[in-house]
This record gives sequence, structure tokens and C-alpha cells, in this order.
Amino acid sequence: MAGYYFEVLEAIQDPKAIYKGKEGELLATREIAPRKYIVVVYKETSKEDGFVITAFLTRRIKQIERRAKVWPL
Repeated sequence: MAGYYFEVLEAIQDPKAIYKGKEGELLATREIAPRKYIVVVYKETSKEDGFVITAFLTRRIKQIERRAKVWPL
């Protein structure tokens, strides 16, 4: 994922959607190519601060979309 540094940041800054995780984390999704998505798992510690836990690429976006959506409602 080192080659996707800017895509990770863009997924958090301008996501397609944000979903709830199981332990309070958030999952930001963004399409980076046709039917190819980046999912960034991160946690916010305050309104201006947070940290990335992990990120991965997937074509199986339906599995992520089953979670509770945080944004946009």
C-alpha cells in the first residue's frame, strides 16, 4: 500500500462513503478505478486528529456496504 499514500489520504478527506466498524473505527471507501475500491480503516481521536489503522484494495464493496453508514446519510 506504500504506492497508494495519496489515495489513502484522499479516501479520508473526500470519501464516497464512511461506514462504522465493530470497535469504534471508521471505514472510508473511495473508487480508484472502475470497480476497484480503496478502503481505509481509521480512528478519530478528536475533530482534527486521528490515525490510520490499515488500508486495503477490494472489488467486493458490497461486503463493506452491509455495515451501518455514517456518511452520507
